[in-house]
Amino acid sequence: MSPQLARILRFAGTCLAVLAILVYVGDRIVYVVYAADLFRWPFDYDQGEGFELNAAILFSQGEWPYRDNAVYPFYASNYPPLFHLFIVPLLPLVGPNLVAGRIVSFVATLITAATISVIVRRKAHGWFLPTISGLAFLASNHVYQSGPLCRLHMTMVMFETLAIAFIANFDHPRHGTRNLILGLLMILLAGYTKQMAIFTAGAALGYVFLRDVRKGLLSGIGLVIIAGVIFWLLNVATGGQWWVNTIQANVNEFDYRQTLFLLGQWFRLHSILVVLGAAYLVYELFWDRLSAYSLWFFFALGLGLLSGKWGAGFGYFATAIAATCVTSGLALGRLQSAASREPIAPAGEKGAEVSGSSARVWSNRLTHWSGAALRSRATWAPPLLAVAIPALYVVQAAQMLHLPTSGPVFGPVARALGVAGQVVQGDCTTFEYHDAMGYTQLGHRLTKEDYAAGQEILDYARTADGPVFSEEAMFSLLAGEPVVTNPTQLLNLFKNDLLDTSEIVARIDEQEFGVVIFRAQFYPSPVLEAIGQNYHPVDHICMNGFTYHILWPNRLLDESDPSSAG
Repeated sequence: MSPQLARILRFAGTCLAVLAILVYVGDRIVYVVYAADLFRWPFDYDQGEGFELNAAILFSQGEWPYRDNAVYPFYASNYPPLFHLFIVPLLPLVGPNLVAGRIVSFVATLITAATISVIVRRKAHGWFLPTISGLAFLASNHVYQSGPLCRLHMTMVMFETLAIAFIANFDHPRHGTRNLILGLLMILLAGYTKQMAIFTAGAALGYVFLRDVRKGLLSGIGLVIIAGVIFWLLNVATGGQWWVNTIQANVNEFDYRQTLFLLGQWFRLHSILVVLGAAYLVYELFWDRLSAYSLWFFFALGLGLLSGKWGAGFGYFATAIAATCVTSGLALGRLQSAASREPIAPAGEKGAEVSGSSARVWSNRLTHWSGAALRSRATWAPPLLAVAIPALYVVQAAQMLHLPTSGPVFGPVARALGVAGQVVQGDCTTFEYHDAMGYTQLGHRLTKEDYAAGQEILDYARTADGPVFSEEAMFSLLAGEPVVTNPTQLLNLFKNDLLDTSEIVARIDEQEFGVVIFRAQFYPSPVLEAIGQNYHPVDHICMNGFTYHILWPNRLLDESDPSSAG
């Protein structure tokens, strides 16, 4: 390759690198706007946010959220406590509002992205790959949609990423012991944020075991003992409800078709990163030593395969996305390093043709030609990679495109990108929003109509003649009422023959609840049947793309009907 062409390619590569960074920074602007929009939204955006907040409120009051679901208020949390405990210090500052948990999750995504950048920076030279690897995590459709929610998954991923970052350097000559201890601590924190961190624990401990059998065994035994003692103490303190609600209630039916759909969606959205990450795993498996990062990629994919559980979803791939961003960055860093390495001229290359036998002559000729090829590679490979690597990230950004399609800023951008006018169809309305993953319940911005509808539903809760029976907790919390039921938790327990519905059905038959608010009717069948017999619909309100059904007790009908008197 001529020097002039090499300079042109390097300049083009620099321009593409700047373009790629600008594209991903622009995506971060979309993320921040979306997060800021959610910080102002007082109601559940994702069904379940309010229940996470309620668990934090109970902790702040010195109460356990792990309770007997068969006893009023028929509520319990099915997740470990750490995410909720992070919310507690924010409650005095922002009150019992979802913004507390949303801030925790949002910050967790930023820390995860920064950790990914640090990991890649250890192995890759320059500023581009570390920066773009962290930004790619934030640009993922899945991370974008779930990142600012009052849900605990992103906090778990943060601890998992920190754990792998430390464990990967457990054999450091000076700081190895410190890194190992911190890594194990991060695994423990991840596990007590969400149970699914067990897959990252397997990757981390497996890596330590492969490198040092003694340390691997001691680490595994120590982690199991500490985690087991904490588990036992929590179970004793909650009268066994910890075991029932966090373990038994999470044994759900599995639909392999859902797994295949979500797996295909994950690959389609992140195909370039996934292929690079898989290539890095194969390379280390056959030609190098397995790293903690490759093992994490493999184990995280196993977690994603559990997404077919009832109640699961694309969030199960969040850990795999973090691992993919790490391994893809490391793969490209390894490729850059190999391409720029100066080849050593083979011994005896000069004067080969005047030595020895015919076989010797041909051997030396082949050596001469291979040396020339290596020198040629050292000339053309770096300039080509300088163009190819940022180009790959630009294409990857296009695969993950998501943004609002209207407004003074996003409207022109959407038109320039050819997605203007595209909408996402909700249950009862459409949103001016484009997402490469297709249909999505999350990601769009809230409208004035959504705020008005939320206030209308809240008015029903505030004026109810009795406790609020709501499928979303925030209507109860904002109305100053206790949170009654956690519907999916009740349904999970009922399916596993772990719930006695006698009391809740009896209270419904007595029409004790002043209003019932449905969104998806995720309740056990006896509960739904009792409500159908004792409550009647009075309103249907569209909010955030979903139809909320408002039901009043039949006794109000009787009281308003003069013919029923006497």
